Amino acid sequence: MPRFLIVLDVDSTLIEDEVIELLADAAGSREQVEDVTSRAMAGELDFATSLAERVATLEGLPESVFADVRARLTPTRGVRELVNGVHAAGGLVGVVSGGFHETLDPLADDLRLDFRRANRLELRAGRLTGRVSGPVIDSNAKAAALREWAEEAQVALTHTVAVGDGANDLEMMAASALSVAFNAKPRVRERADVVVGTNDLSQVLPLLGLRG
Repeated sequence: MPRFLIVLDVDSTLIEDEVIELLADAAGSREQVEDVTSRAMAGELDFATSLAERVATLEGLPESVFADVRARLTPTRGVRELVNGVHAAGGLVGVVSGGFHETLDPLADDLRLDFRRANRLELRAGRLTGRVSGPVIDSNAKAAALREWAEEAQVALTHTVAVGDGANDLEMMAASALSVAFNAKPRVRERADVVVGTNDLSQVLPLLGLRG
């Protein structure tokens, strides 16, 4: 059985970017979206409401925008070292995101991640409708994903780690045995077990007893 499970947030954690803001660039709504994102990650807005407000600004974008955004994504420094180190030690890596499968899945495949979960954007006739398709991946859904994956892999919750940066990661972090604030907002840093002070995911490895 796997030794442990580590679950990471995606935007500003697994990657340096906020995907919704890159999509908003194409829609001409970045300033509006940045403001809502900042307030949501600080815990000032309900995540589902903030997501609906931001996604609504994307209405009419062509499906080809996903490829354009994927080409602009920057994986966070040390991410491959972290994933490879966890796998070499017999652990599993999952990611759960308030972002979107359309941009996450190719990166998750490339990194050989064991689990992934995110929102999906609704399309009609090859264009975004400005709505999300299916259940919203909010803070409750993130915590549920960690518990579900641990049970599926037969990993005790005492052997789980959650890494995140925003308010919608707090429930997932509370559900794990070790919570790590990475590139995080003040509220998250205050409530995490450990704060990583550099923007390098390989620095999570010593926390797992895998290096240093």
